[in-house]
Amino acid sequence: MKITGAELVMKILLEHDVDTVFGYPGGTALFLYDELYKYSDKIKHVLVAHEQGGAHAADGYARSTGKTGVAFSTSGPGATNLVTGIATAYMDSIPTVFITANVGKHLIGRDAFQEICITGVTFPITKHNYFINDKDDLADALRNAFRIANEGRKGPVLVDITKDVTEALVDYEPAAPLPLRHEEIKELDTRTEKFARHINASRRPVIITGGGVIASESHNEVMELADKAGIPVVTTLMGMGAVSSDEKKYFGMLGMHGSYAANKCVSEADLILALGTRFSDRVALKPDQFGKKARILQIDVDKSEVNKNVNVSDYIVGDCKEALRELIPKVEKADHDEWIAEITGWNKEHPMKVRDAHGKMNPEEIIEHICSHTDKETIYVTDVGQHQMWAAQYVRQTKPRNFISSGGLGTMGFGYGAAIGAQMGNPDKRVIHMTGDGSFHMNLNEACTAVSNNLPVITVIFNNRVLGMVYQWQTAFYEKRYSNTTPERKTDFVKLIEAFGGHGFRAENMEEFADAFDKALKQNGPVWIECNIAYEDKVLPMIPNGKTIDDMLFE
Repeated sequence: MKITGAELVMKILLEHDVDTVFGYPGGTALFLYDELYKYSDKIKHVLVAHEQGGAHAADGYARSTGKTGVAFSTSGPGATNLVTGIATAYMDSIPTVFITANVGKHLIGRDAFQEICITGVTFPITKHNYFINDKDDLADALRNAFRIANEGRKGPVLVDITKDVTEALVDYEPAAPLPLRHEEIKELDTRTEKFARHINASRRPVIITGGGVIASESHNEVMELADKAGIPVVTTLMGMGAVSSDEKKYFGMLGMHGSYAANKCVSEADLILALGTRFSDRVALKPDQFGKKARILQIDVDKSEVNKNVNVSDYIVGDCKEALRELIPKVEKADHDEWIAEITGWNKEHPMKVRDAHGKMNPEEIIEHICSHTDKETIYVTDVGQHQMWAAQYVRQTKPRNFISSGGLGTMGFGYGAAIGAQMGNPDKRVIHMTGDGSFHMNLNEACTAVSNNLPVITVIFNNRVLGMVYQWQTAFYEKRYSNTTPERKTDFVKLIEAFGGHGFRAENMEEFADAFDKALKQNGPVWIECNIAYEDKVLPMIPNGKTIDDMLFE
């Protein structure tokens, strides 16, 4: 069958069950967008305000659904505007495919209008990328892009296509998605036997869940192991939701702004089973002291993460789900009630709590109200900053893929695009976007996208009128030299969202917030609620960079 390259793109998207694409048209992408028009009954295109918003939306769609997120852009600045979103997906291992259109083959290398070597730009932040200037290479590149994005350690793949290829006639033969290549775990039986012996002999074990548990959908196996062997569980930011907050064995997030109990139990454990986590510098702030009393066992699909940041005693390289299924039958049934009671005592000794709201609304109370007035299917999306850490500390997440945040890159401006993507992928679920006034100013233009698509995303703005996290560091470590963290902005968020065509509320106290949130839940389109909180509020506890739990700050 002879079809155009542009139609071939649509056919291959449908082969991979893609029903939603985020993007922005342009001159070199005209053939793609003309074909999208013809396929609009099968593929929903979400026009964003800015390509970065489209990249974050594809990312949020992927994180919340487990499917591959897809974004389109034109050449030049359209393609480079995707870069921050691609890097965000890369750092957090999110399966995404970015399709960019470039100038015609005859113009490549001539500094043509809006020409850019986007494959060169994105080489360090993609699992793989393709430059397609030959029509015969297009089908294989696209099919391989979806395979590569999803096999092993997931991540973004970019396919850059010259305009003439999208116009050319190509041969098309329907095909099923390429099977994901699966490397057999070496010596799995022997290695899991060894892991089981160590777990069975331990008296103070702990499980750390990372983003790999979400990606491999091994959360049920994690709890099966924890219940069988009586092992407490803590999580990284990327592992949030892998274990329900309601679980008695769950002790929250560890790391720089994690709970005292989570950090203390890791420091006192005699065995740490690390699942799908890379021991980042926000978790292992002083790597040579991390879990120094413990035998550390690691399971990760990416061998390059083994012994990279923290030296481990033993490891299994492979899919978490497969490894745990082999491990669980070999682990003896046990309880560690005294150990769990000790950790529970640490929780009581230093509970998670915003110490002083300074006469203003308390971030903890705001988040607890949100969680108590929404159901267990609710998806929480954050930007980056103090509000992000408050959300990680206080959101009562109950399911995987229901807590979405930029972990590795820490991308301010991530949240609104990601929330839009999550809502598009989960139209029957409530999406709550939590942000700070600093982060939100970066990409709040995506309000027009939410309005145009009538998306009922509720955005809660924690407005303290400073760049809170940096301001907190300047307070603690830079003798209160507040260099460019007090922007003196006068933005009226209520008027602004109304100008976009949405609904806005402002809350000065919890009574006003409760009323605003109740009204927001009844709206069909996007809602912003501005919460005026104190600039003095801090994210606590905190372990300073390069320090340990012995240096944890509570005030």
